[in-house]
Amino acid sequence: MARTGFCDPKPLLDLHKKADERHAPLRTWANACGPVDCWQPVEVDESRMPPFKMETDSRWGRRLSMQTSEDLIMEFHEDCQTRSAGTVIFTEADGCVEEPVLRRTLGLQGLLSLQALVPSLLRHEVETALEKLDLIWDRTYAWDMFLDMMRSQTQYCFPNADLPRHFTEVTRAVLVDWLIQVHEMMQFQAETLYLAVHLLNRSLQQIKVTTANLQLLGMVCLFIAAKKEECLLPEVSGLCYLMDHTYTKHQLLRMERKVLCGLKFDLSYCPPLHFLILLASIARCSAKMVWMARYLLELSLLEGQCVVFLPVQLAGAALCLSRKVLQEPPTPEGEAAWCLASSVHVGSEAALLKIMHILASAAAKAHTRETCASFIKFSSPETMHVSRHPGLKNACGLLGLYTCQS
Repeated sequence: MARTGFCDPKPLLDLHKKADERHAPLRTWANACGPVDCWQPVEVDESRMPPFKMETDSRWGRRLSMQTSEDLIMEFHEDCQTRSAGTVIFTEADGCVEEPVLRRTLGLQGLLSLQALVPSLLRHEVETALEKLDLIWDRTYAWDMFLDMMRSQTQYCFPNADLPRHFTEVTRAVLVDWLIQVHEMMQFQAETLYLAVHLLNRSLQQIKVTTANLQLLGMVCLFIAAKKEECLLPEVSGLCYLMDHTYTKHQLLRMERKVLCGLKFDLSYCPPLHFLILLASIARCSAKMVWMARYLLELSLLEGQCVVFLPVQLAGAALCLSRKVLQEPPTPEGEAAWCLASSVHVGSEAALLKIMHILASAAAKAHTRETCASFIKFSSPETMHVSRHPGLKNACGLLGLYTCQS
């Protein structure tokens, strides 16, 4: 099957090359996991920057100290006429305000000089990262693409994590673990797995299916995801063979029609992996930190309670927990980049901590569970043995939580 370096430890994309010298797509960079270990600070031409007006420092201090606030860490405002107090406003010659306006920035208490530049720097970094990842060919549309990613992820938010009658969390975890094994054996792209699990979650809430056909549903979701993401597809008979011929080709194709009709042929999805790679590029994360975050993010697929969170929240929590587990020596440039990447997180700090707790608990018990496909997958030398990192056993302790049991 088509494969673009899923386990290749070498970076397939040199982020220091010029734009016209790089041709690897986003999925290639994501699968190769080729971040930059160091970076140069962004040079800002102050003479070309638009004048800005900043509200009083007291308002910033009050908002930054609200640890239990449930408001958005970042909001996108398209109407330049309506602004709330506590925002940073950039004024053009005609009085219009540049998008987006950060209402809160997470982790910038010690970087007061950076606060006024956050919106401009964030836009610059997002555009640069998308260009480095070869996700775009025209930088003019980079910011619009990012805004569309942020908006589209809310289209299929799950209001709850409830499963249909007769289905349990254990049953779902076993099915997803089996899909991970099939996905790895087929050497599919990483995006295919995330799309397959997303289609499975939607199907379970919109389509009536019996427990006897649950495996068939999972295989059909993987097959549909492969049709959208892959260049080469397996034969239907081969998929039946993987299910030990429990189902016939006719049953598989009939279930495929049922799923597609139930989902109204809408297969759009922006996976958390894309946000993870984008945030990691902005934050200048090391290769090991990205592999660790990818492992934690894949563990979230097994946790049914994670379906209610946005992809960008899952990606941000995975990176935060990876950073805490690895505890790499900080640098001034790295801290500034991390603060900038942290401002992209959407949601409350309580939600972020809740996701980190879920992932920490899953990572601490991954080696003892029967559903250990991801643990084995990320224990190879190509993935830097991140699933066997000793810090994962005490991940909950790093968060100040001691409810994990090995």
